[in-house]
Amino acid sequence: MQITVIGRHLEATDALKQYATERFRRLEKYLPQNCHATITLSVVKKMHQTAEATIKADGVLVQASEETEDMYSSIDLLYEKIERRVRKYKEKLTDHKHQTGVAGMMNAASAAPHPEERIPQIIRTKRFDLKPMTPDEAVMQMELLDKPFFIFANAGNGHVCVIYRRRDGNVGLIEPAV
Repeated sequence: MQITVIGRHLEATDALKQYATERFRRLEKYLPQNCHATITLSVVKKMHQTAEATIKADGVLVQASEETEDMYSSIDLLYEKIERRVRKYKEKLTDHKHQTGVAGMMNAASAAPHPEERIPQIIRTKRFDLKPMTPDEAVMQMELLDKPFFIFANAGNGHVCVIYRRRDGNVGLIEPAV
């Protein structure tokens, strides 16, 4: 596993880098050897210590972030969150014999239009590869990313579909009618 520790708005000391690297090395038992983890440590207004992690492994993307008043505790909480997600994903793979899927994420903000508000503008465009996967694999990927929805190519029919988290806690599937 290749681990990169980056400091944003702070100098990532050798002690911080070593601590984060040692913590995340423990994930090697769950992940393939050719994975890459990027850990970003940042400070906001000298009060909020934020640790973010992105792990890429065989087309799967896992992201999380934690914020506390101490950087070491942020790293600890981040590791625990990532470990839970990766362990859950690994267990689902072995229990259900799923194959790894593609990672994808699009951020979208939707709000009820108000006449006094300005018209929303596209401020960011994100592109990603659509690899075929089953809806169950897409649900697992959405949970790994901790996002409210996930766009994927359905392996059964080749159509672009959307999996989304419903307010009642269940998951919905949007398929195009062709």
